[in-house]
Amino acid sequence: MESIRRQNPQAALMSLEAAAASARSGFACLFSTADEYESALITERRAQGRYTQSRRSTWPLALFAGCALIVAGTVLLLV
Repeated sequence: MESIRRQNPQAALMSLEAAAASARSGFACLFSTADEYESALITERRAQGRYTQSRRSTWPLALFAGCALIVAGTVLLLV
């Protein structure tokens, strides 16, 4: 085993450097900042349709009508 290492140390060093470069490339991040990541995330979610506004809710209108009826009923009882 040692005789193989002594015969070609340059090849072993190059192999080690290649393995280190390969390992580093596996952990690379596509985004340089958090803002860049969040921008890409929002763009992707918009493309998927997650941020589209659905039809307006009818709850505010129903609450307004209910309150108007209560006020009208109270006025009729007091008159």
